[in-house]
Order: sequence, then C-alpha cells, then structure tokens
Amino acid sequence: MNISPPYPPTTASLGGVPTIGVDIPICSVFLVLFLIGAVSHMTIFQVNMRRGHKFIISGMMFGFCMARVVTQIMRIVWACYPRSIRVAMAAQIFVAAGVVLLFVINLIFAQRIVRAAHPHSGWHPLFHWAFIALYVMIVVTLAMIITAVIQSFYTLNENTKRIDRDVQLYGQTFYTVISFLPIPLVIGGLVVPRKTRLEKFGSGRWRHKIAILIVSALLLCLGAAFRVGVNFAGGTRPRDDPAGYQSKACFYIFNFVVEIIVILAYVLVRVDKRFYVPNGSHGPGDYSRKEDILMAETRGGGKLQQVIAPEEEVFDDMSTEDVVKHSSSGGVQDPEQARPQSETTIHALAEPADGQARDPTVLRKKPTAPFIEANPFRM
Repeated sequence: MNISPPYPPTTASLGGVPTIGVDIPICSVFLVLFLIGAVSHMTIFQVNMRRGHKFIISGMMFGFCMARVVTQIMRIVWACYPRSIRVAMAAQIFVAAGVVLLFVINLIFAQRIVRAAHPHSGWHPLFHWAFIALYVMIVVTLAMIITAVIQSFYTLNENTKRIDRDVQLYGQTFYTVISFLPIPLVIGGLVVPRKTRLEKFGSGRWRHKIAILIVSALLLCLGAAFRVGVNFAGGTRPRDDPAGYQSKACFYIFNFVVEIIVILAYVLVRVDKRFYVPNGSHGPGDYSRKEDILMAETRGGGKLQQVIAPEEEVFDDMSTEDVVKHSSSGGVQDPEQARPQSETTIHALAEPADGQARDPTVLRKKPTAPFIEANPFRM
C-alpha cells in the first residue's frame, strides 16, 4: 500500500480495473464508434451552419463524443498502467462526467415539446427559471462528484470516505432523476388539455418526436439507474470480492452501449431537423410562425399559390413537408379552379347580357377560399 497520496481504492467498483486482454479491444471498438458519432454530428453542424440552420445541440453531441473518446483512451492507458492511481482517478472522473451532456440535451428537447403543446405555460417565466435552476444544479452536482472522487483518493479517514461516498450517491441519484425527467414532462404535456392549438416545430411528425425522446430517455435512465443501484448495493464490497453486477460486461453495457445507441440514433433520425426551432424564439407563437400558411411560388405560371395548412398539420400529425407535397400533388387547387359550380352560376346571373342594364337586385356572392378536405380523425 502506498504511504503517500493518492491511495488506491479499497472497495470494488463497477467494471473493476481494466486489463489488456479484455478491456483494450472493447475500448478500441467504442473509441471508433464515438469517433464516428463525433464526425457525423460535427459534419451535420457545419453543413447546417453554412445554410443558416443554427442547431447548437449538434455541437454539444460532438463534445460528448469527444469526451467519450478521451474516456476510452484513459481506460486503455489504465489497462497498460494498472498501478497508476492518477490515471485510474482520471479515468473514473471521465466515466462519471461525460453522460451529463446527454441528460441536458434531452431536457432541452422536452422543454421544446412542452412549449409547443402549451405555449403560454411553457414560455412562462416560472417554467423558464425552473429549467435554469435545473441546469445550475446539474453543474454544481457534477463539481461535487468530481471533488468527492478526487478526495476519496487522497484520504485514509473513514469518515471522510463515507462522506465522499454519500456525495457520489446523491449525485448519481440526482442524475437518475434528471435522466427520467423528460418522460413525465412530455406525458404531462400530452395529458393536460390544451387551451391553444399545437405549435409545430421542425420537420417530421409530432408522434415521432415524442417517441424518439421517450425511447432515448428510457435508455439513459436505465444506465443511470443501474449505476446508482450498483453503488448502493455493492459500493462497500472489498476490492478483491466484486459482485456479479459489477462485472465488465455490465460496465460497458450500461455505460457506453446505451450511450452510443442514443448518439447514433440521433444521427440517423436527424434530430437537427426534427427538433429545430426558429432562431430568436422567445415567446408563444415563435415556434410555428412559418408553418401556419406557406406562400409557395409555382414554377409553371410564376404566380403565387396560397397553401393552407390542413387540420392534421395544425392540430396533430402532418409536417410542413407533407403539406407542401400534398399541395404539389393536387391536394390544393388554384382558387379560380376550385370555385364551386353554384358560385359560377351566381356570377353568370349577376353579369348583364349584351344591351341590357345590370339588375341591382341580383347580388354577387363573395368568392370563398378553396376547401381542403381533411380527415379530423386521422392520427
């Protein structure tokens, strides 16, 4: 045992000490996967910025992937130098700190869904400052966890070690709640009756946005809940006698497997399009300010055609792209062509024949907007 700090841990931890034969190949695979995720999200971010499509969350996911690349490198170095306490300390800090960014991203997505479903409540200052307080608590808790991990390597006092463990248990429990929080937020936003129409944002169907967020939140919550459960159950076991749930397989599955699934899924489903909101949104109506009525110029005649959003797009489940496709395929007719037969007859009666005076008693009916048939029961 070292006679000077930092001291090696005396209790078992999830994953244990990495080895060359087992951990280096696994970490190498995850290193490549997270590099792919980093390149993908940064490419999407750069392309969107050139097009004026500002989606900072892609940059955040790039930062998370790079943090996980560093984590894999630290695990590999630790496997090569298993007696280096400082390397072990750095590796454990990176494992604990990286996933926080994904929790914050899901909270941002949940906040946008709530604001779209309930604009006035979602944009209320109390709701806004509640999220600010959550973000502050996340940062403060992360600082507490890092401090407790470092201090646990530099003390032999049992009471201090107990306090450090309690701080880590608090932090992991808090992050488990944060990882689960988007689910009740979204469900609550759906269950509570809306007083205004839904403010659609981004592309894709509304139900798909909700499904993507709930599935990713469940995966991240599963990993966070397993980690805190392991710490509660086996955090005091001797280092040479780890429990079965502290194995390397559990470590990689409930840490990096669930994270890489979420990261690559966010690339495939293009969250940069689905969860995009207009720049400068700061109040009710800003999310859907460009989606109620679109003015599209037809290429053939060069005149403007008014595309009226159908009920499915306004209230539930049709995206703006679907509206444009619907109009271009003949679902929306030109106002002159869509004039009802009865209106044409009235206009004919209102026009005087050659050589006759106009009859003032014949009233001309005002032209009406084209009617778009929409199925109100479509889900």
